[in-house]
Amino acid sequence: SQAIKCTDGVGVVAGGTTNQVLAKKTDGTLYAWGYNYRGRLGNGNETSQSLPVQIGALTTWNALCTGQQFSLATNTSGALYAWGYNYIGALGTGNTTSYSSPVQVGALTNWLTLSAGNYFAVVVKTDGTLLTWGMNYQGQLGHGNKTSISSPVQVGGLTTWSKTAAGAQHTLAVTTDGKLYAWGYNVHGNLGTGNTTQYSSPVQVGALTTWLKISAGPYSSAAIKTDGTLWTWGFNNYGQLGVGNTTKYSSPVQVGALTTWNAIAWGAPYGSLYALKTDGTLWSWGRNNYGQLGVGNTTDYSSPVQVGA
Repeated sequence: SQAIKCTDGVGVVAGGTTNQVLAKKTDGTLYAWGYNYRGRLGNGNETSQSLPVQIGALTTWNALCTGQQFSLATNTSGALYAWGYNYIGALGTGNTTSYSSPVQVGALTNWLTLSAGNYFAVVVKTDGTLLTWGMNYQGQLGHGNKTSISSPVQVGGLTTWSKTAAGAQHTLAVTTDGKLYAWGYNVHGNLGTGNTTQYSSPVQVGALTTWLKISAGPYSSAAIKTDGTLWTWGFNNYGQLGVGNTTKYSSPVQVGALTTWNAIAWGAPYGSLYALKTDGTLWSWGRNNYGQLGVGNTTDYSSPVQVGA
């Protein structure tokens, strides 16, 4: 299962279960390394790399995102590129041909934010519209059906979409006025709608208009509100919701009482959640069988624990 691994403009993204890493340097060049099945590194071949290798010659890369065995990236002009395994049209190129080098998705230059899950992509354009493509077996594309598509298609008629997050088979999105929507797979309550009903079109999560940042795990979700509080819901078998137990929740539940949470990110494939506070401290919780929480042991935690000092 693949959780969102995306960044807007800066940083590094890692492919979770798919074992590849993308990194953009300050000069705008893009590098990749790791497992290269189906050309997911984007360096023109399928040879795995244990050292960083440059992707093409462009020096204008901007936002980066990795999905399940494929990657997306924009350049500073707003063009969108994709490469890797094109299973069920995950690349958005209108076909199912896999590409080992970046190929432009259409001719538009107004792509803004990126997210990707298990062979599907969710992208917002500068005009506030939301487009999706790829696998749709659970209605995760939001088009009111379960038909997979290989080219970008707009979700509804809203033009106020701001941020998106793709889980394994579900999608979260926030609008510019702070509303939270969800759709797709919901067996574990990971949509936050108070039930386990599956939705193939966006449904609002509660009535609040204070949602700010979102992250979708394999079958769990997390969000930060404008007041700095942290909320989680969905699958909780390893305590990844951070609320001190392993109970599933189908509606958002607050993690402690703090109002200083600043950033969140899910780890894949197991339930591990990472968060930064406004004071710069790093916290983690959930599955820790390989020491992925970074706290010096392999103990699972159902409440946030600080990573180092």
